[in-house]
This record gives sequence, C-alpha cells and structure tokens, in this order.
Amino acid sequence: MFPIGDDNSQRKLTPWVNYLLIALNIFVFFYFQSIGTNDFFTLSFSTVPAEILSGSDIVNETLQPTPIPVYGTIITAMFMHGSVTHLLGNMLYLWIFGDNLENVMGHARYLIFYILCGIIATFCHVYSAEILNNGLLIPSLGASGAISGVLGGYLLLFPRNLVRVFALAFVIRIPAFITLGLWIAMQIVESIGIINSGYEGGGVAYAAHIGGFIAGLILVKFFVKKQTVIDYRNQHFVR
Repeated sequence: MFPIGDDNSQRKLTPWVNYLLIALNIFVFFYFQSIGTNDFFTLSFSTVPAEILSGSDIVNETLQPTPIPVYGTIITAMFMHGSVTHLLGNMLYLWIFGDNLENVMGHARYLIFYILCGIIATFCHVYSAEILNNGLLIPSLGASGAISGVLGGYLLLFPRNLVRVFALAFVIRIPAFITLGLWIAMQIVESIGIINSGYEGGGVAYAAHIGGFIAGLILVKFFVKKQTVIDYRNQHFVR
C-alpha cells in the first residue's frame, strides 16, 4: 500500500518551495551524482555518523575526503539519494504531503521547518548509531528524514484528510491518521527488529525516519498559528 494523492481543495498558495525542493533533489541526483554512478561525489558529501561525532574528516578505502566542514554534510546529504527508486519514493511523498504544509505555513516557514526536521532526523540517526555501536562509518544520505518531518506535521494538522492509496490493485481513500499511522508503525517495528538482530538495517536509517517524524509532530505547532491547528484538526473528513 502506498499513497498516490490527497485532497488539495483548500490550497490557496502555490507551493513554490515544495516544487523547488523536489527539483533540487532531482537535479543533484541526475547532474552531480550522475544518476547514482558518481561515487566520489556521493561519498564526499554524505553524512558519516563517526565524522559528526568527532567533528573531523575520516578517510579510508571506502570514505572519500569531505571538501567542506563535516557538519555541512548534514545539509548536503539531504539532497542526495542512493538510487532512482530511493529518489522517486521520497519525491512522491514530498509531492503529496508537502504542499499542504506549505499552504498553511507560508514559503519561508515551510523551508525552515523542512530543513530543521532534516537536521534533527540526522542527529537521531547519528546518536542511534553511537548508542548501538552500529553503522558509525556507513555514509547516510537522502531526504527521508526531512520528509518524515513533513509527514509528522501533516498528521497533526490534517489527520482526517482522505489520502488516495494504491492497495491490492485498487485505489482507495483512507484518512491520513491511518495512512501515516501505519507508516510510522512500520518504521518502529522495523527499527526494533534491527536492534534485536544487530543488523545494520539494509541501508535504511529508521532512527532518522522516526526522529524526523516526531520532530515534525512537535515543531509544526511553532510554525502555524494555534487557531490554525485547532481549525484543521476539527475538520470533518475531506475528500
């Protein structure tokens, strides 16, 4: 089951920032990452937990020299992806859910919210790697942490919005609190499984997803007016 659309009937603002974020992610992947084949660029600008914890660059047979301060990779890694499917999956979620938040926050606040959620998500991943002593030297990249924050914010503001999802060869409409509730539940279950098994997660930074989602749930209240939160949460189901 995956989402393919949602209700935008109340949108009054053209989501230029959301469009820009999507375009920038696509541009970086195709131009700078050469559709994922430019390993030198990708490894140079990805986030390495051990580098963030130590504040210094680490170079070995796998890791490339980082041409910027290592903390800068917290931002650069947000705009890179590991594969075409990784990129398309993230951009689909951003396309569906991001415009609603930008509509109620405004352009500048939405951009700050997005970046802040991504930063918090990255630190959640870094410190989970330290606590579990797992994956400290594995580069991480992707917009998933920031987009998870968007999902958290969306859930708080639009829990009753009906989301179109493709499931079992059918398109059905279900409330956002079910769609996104199932999504975050899956992240938690998968992360628990990784902790219990000691496995490195198959390249998926579940701590970043969970941390970004929680950050979005909490921070969204500071980026919209209190009455806006109340108004949207009290709405009936929207088709």
